[in-house]
Amino acid sequence: MLNMKQKAIVVSLLFLTLVLGFWEAYSQPPKAQEALSEYELLMGGADQEARIPPPSAIVVKAFEELSDPFYDKGPNDKGIGIQLAYSISRVLSGYFLAALIAIPVGFVIGMSPLMYRALNPYIQLLRPISPLAWMPLALFVIKDSETSAIFVIFICSIWPMLINTAFGVAGVRRDWINVARTHELSPLRTAFTVILPAAAPTILTGMRISIGIAWLVIVAAEMLVGGTGIGYYVWNEWNNLDLTSVIFSILMIGLVGMLLDLVLNAAARLVQYQE
Repeated sequence: MLNMKQKAIVVSLLFLTLVLGFWEAYSQPPKAQEALSEYELLMGGADQEARIPPPSAIVVKAFEELSDPFYDKGPNDKGIGIQLAYSISRVLSGYFLAALIAIPVGFVIGMSPLMYRALNPYIQLLRPISPLAWMPLALFVIKDSETSAIFVIFICSIWPMLINTAFGVAGVRRDWINVARTHELSPLRTAFTVILPAAAPTILTGMRISIGIAWLVIVAAEMLVGGTGIGYYVWNEWNNLDLTSVIFSILMIGLVGMLLDLVLNAAARLVQYQE
């Protein structure tokens, strides 16, 4: 008998097979369209219906791209590996900069009701603003598209980490803090030996949320500023009317996002504890 995990895998594979099979069958052009090029189909040539490329074409495209992912033939023709590397470097730069500020400030807010009351209105005002709404201002002030993209990642990553850190610190059991005071631990040592380990699962949850938002935002930001990156790659392939490459890049975006989430999820499991 199959256990629950094995059953889930079987059902997932069956679902994937059905979706790909339907997609492949739907994407096959009628007989009259077989002689038309992809460009002609996209432009509505001969009044025929354009169709999404089938999975088989995307698999071929993936093999071509992944067989040489780091080629560089000029500004508008770089491999998928180079484009992803640019995007990941921007995400991590803004993300870790946000962590350097959000976690200490979150500690202060979580440990001080006064600071919570003083800063909470500003947090609630700035948190709902779309990160991309900051892009025009960043481009005007910073005057550099690369740094502006990193700033957008920073501004979207900081809020989940800050709020979760404050929530985790404020939720540490008072008994543990009182024991630290009984042992006459300094506030700094109490923060590192008692509060940080206790709040770590909540902090990592905020960091996991932030990395997902950051990866979503960088793709949209790169579409706006251009240059390099997976977002620019998607937009450039669309301008080239290459839907096969567009769909392939979308799948790569999802794959990288899933891997980033898995890394943070594994880190969160390492700091989990049972009271």
